[in-house]
Amino acid sequence: MAIASSELILNPDGSIYHLNIKPQDIATTIITVGDPDRVDTVTKYFDSIRFTTQKREFKTTTGTYKGKEITVISTGIGTDNIDIVLNELDALVNIDLETRAVKDTHTTLDIIRIGTSGAIQKDIPVDSFLISRYAMGLDALLHFYDSKHIQHFEIQEAFIKHMDWAPEKSAPYVVSCDETLAAKFNEPDFYQGFTATNIGFYAPQGRMLRLKTSDVEMNDKLGSFSFRESGLNLRVTNLEMETSGIYGLAKLLGHRAISLNCILANRVNKTFSTQPTTQTEKLIEEVLDRI
Repeated sequence: MAIASSELILNPDGSIYHLNIKPQDIATTIITVGDPDRVDTVTKYFDSIRFTTQKREFKTTTGTYKGKEITVISTGIGTDNIDIVLNELDALVNIDLETRAVKDTHTTLDIIRIGTSGAIQKDIPVDSFLISRYAMGLDALLHFYDSKHIQHFEIQEAFIKHMDWAPEKSAPYVVSCDETLAAKFNEPDFYQGFTATNIGFYAPQGRMLRLKTSDVEMNDKLGSFSFRESGLNLRVTNLEMETSGIYGLAKLLGHRAISLNCILANRVNKTFSTQPTTQTEKLIEEVLDRI
């Protein structure tokens, strides 16, 4: 059955609405970054580039690195943007844009986020690298989808109790990474993380400038949360704004996803990297060589 034009919106040239790209423009290995300028930071290592375009904050470049075709796309900030990017990337490979029908054969994408983040544990230093094995969404994105079958309810319930989570805030959801992709980053130089994805940068991450937060102890409680059960030993390691949305939608759509973080700040130690650009580029090189 054809998907209505109000639901699957295309540009006059046949490209997908927000990303402004066509199916032939992307590879099946996708690197996501937040900042459009960081797309060029990644693709400068490529051997060749065959396509590039930009619409709003969504910049897309496809090329090859050591013979492997890779697409790099900027998402902007937040899981609301992730909702756009993940759904439109999936539509490009799993929906026939001419007939507007879902294809009989499913195509799986490998989606690798390269991002920056702040640690909330004293022992995770700035300039270190962290892989998000699990992500906890403190936004509401996944609750708008039929997603209960991919959520980890035991962790969620323990977190809500530990935090004395206010009922007027959206219910936290927990999703895991793709283990096949994670296996590429099991080296000792990557911290194994449980990432909290926040709905904002200031109060939702415990920052106060001129406005007070509703829970001044939130970050302390986040840092002291632990979950030990069924072989898991989890503590919340870092805060950022995209990973849970990527993991949740990737699982629902049948794709594989992993999130790699360069730790630029330690919120407990009140420290910030003196070489953020250098360290982020080191992470980029590590990721390109491992995928």
